[in-house]
Amino acid sequence: MDFNAAHESIVAQLRDFADKARFTDCVIGLSGGLDSSVVAAVCVCAFGCDAVHGVLMPGPYSSADSTEDALELARNLGISTESVSITEAYRAFSDALDPVMGADFAGVASENTQARCRMIVLMALSNAYGWMLVNTGNKSEAYMGYSTLYGDTAGAFAPIGGMYKTHVFEYARYLNGVFAAAGEASPVPQRVIDKPPSAELAPGQTDEKSLGIGYAELDRILAGFFDEGSSVADLANDATPLDQVEAVVGRAQRYAYKRMQLPPAAVLP
Repeated sequence: MDFNAAHESIVAQLRDFADKARFTDCVIGLSGGLDSSVVAAVCVCAFGCDAVHGVLMPGPYSSADSTEDALELARNLGISTESVSITEAYRAFSDALDPVMGADFAGVASENTQARCRMIVLMALSNAYGWMLVNTGNKSEAYMGYSTLYGDTAGAFAPIGGMYKTHVFEYARYLNGVFAAAGEASPVPQRVIDKPPSAELAPGQTDEKSLGIGYAELDRILAGFFDEGSSVADLANDATPLDQVEAVVGRAQRYAYKRMQLPPAAVLP
């Protein structure tokens, strides 16, 4: 991927979308993870640091390291931050839902409720201050349905929504180079790039564990099947047998309905 061209295009599309919708400022949830870090840096390129507002929303399974990473990113970018815990709100939903769910409030329902609590916070700030909510999802998650409807799928525009996760890692390194070349602090902490991606919605959870496949192999299959027209059989190999390729493609096809509800994404050149 030509990241020079991709970056210029993403920033231009984000700025154009906001201008047409008459937004001058944006708000973004800062998790301390890779995607939100990259999108925050892109937003600074598009709007300037004074117009980008980061929100930390620690929950019951958030780690101290992630909070530190989010704050380091914000300092590097020079953007303002607020912190709003979702723990008490989540517990209130848990208390209310336990009696009607027939079991302890756990699993996917619990994880998705945390994501929706965060979106309530972000949309409240958007409503109160007239800030545009920027989505932080990527193309790999979109294909796999690895997101929460009415939670982290929300937002007006998705700058990296057309970018596979493996490319997001490369984009983070590219952005660090762009900022460093301009004499500014590299925004994305190295620990954010190095650590296993996690939504931190359950103890010990990581994205690749939840998906059942590493991002590099996942993206190879998704790009091969959906972008390049390869067959399922062609994409199978010794490391990834046919049944696993079929499972990835089948899941992506099942979650087409989710992709229909995602915000518009930047189109990559």
